[in-house]
Amino acid sequence: MRELVLGSHNEKKLHELKALLREMHVRVRSLAEFPHSLHVEETGSTFRENARLKAIEQARYLKCWVLAEDSGLTVPALRNQPGVYSARYAGHGATDAANNRKLIGEIQALPESQREAYYTCQLCLAAPDGEILFETTAEFHGRITDQPAGEYGFGYDPLFWVPEYHRTVAQLGPASKSAIGHRGRAMRLFCRFMMSQNQSR
Repeated sequence: MRELVLGSHNEKKLHELKALLREMHVRVRSLAEFPHSLHVEETGSTFRENARLKAIEQARYLKCWVLAEDSGLTVPALRNQPGVYSARYAGHGATDAANNRKLIGEIQALPESQREAYYTCQLCLAAPDGEILFETTAEFHGRITDQPAGEYGFGYDPLFWVPEYHRTVAQLGPASKSAIGHRGRAMRLFCRFMMSQNQSR
């Protein structure tokens, strides 16, 4: 594999993923470089199902290696919401600000002890024929605060409090988020897999 397509249209996710792949000796491209790429509906009920859908369908259509990702926030006390609906929690086309406002409204009734939450990142690598060759998941645990803070990151990062650092993810900055976050953890597992494949040849 000399070229890898990241199966996402989310520019902020792509920026993080490309940074995490910088050490790999492979050309990384985004779907933006393929004007006629598919728009894959995320109809799965789990992050794994959605990541598989995006990887397999794009790989078969583009005839390329595709690494797809599905991720989101889970708050167990809110019946595991927003979950796979994280990007559209406040409705289709919702902004990060709208999703955050809805989450703040939902947690108001929860005591501090029930505001635990975690991010999930599911990765799936598909070959040009759609065969899945690698998949992994990683989590990042913290809690939700009703006072957003920080200017980095995206999504629910201003509300995701990391107790060990006494800050939200949005206050930590990109380097720290990559080191301890769900996407960074999943991508390091992927890079380890890729290195093992190269060494076995």
